[in-house]
Amino acid sequence: MDTDLALVVGIVISVLALPSIVSALTDSRAPRAAAIAVMVGGGLIVFAVMGHPGGYQMDELPEVFFRVFGRYF
Repeated sequence: MDTDLALVVGIVISVLALPSIVSALTDSRAPRAAAIAVMVGGGLIVFAVMGHPGGYQMDELPEVFFRVFGRYF
């Protein structure tokens, strides 16, 4: 898997898990599915950062998103 793709998918999964966490906590439930999603997203982000030579800088993130979306859409 390409590190740029892994980074984008990891960030998207982690961000989409946030409403699930909030919903579970407001309903007094354990956020099990959201916790799994955050762990998967975090694992993809760690994989991407460790696999990319030199890592990623914060100012590179928009370029990475546009590069990945441009490649697949």
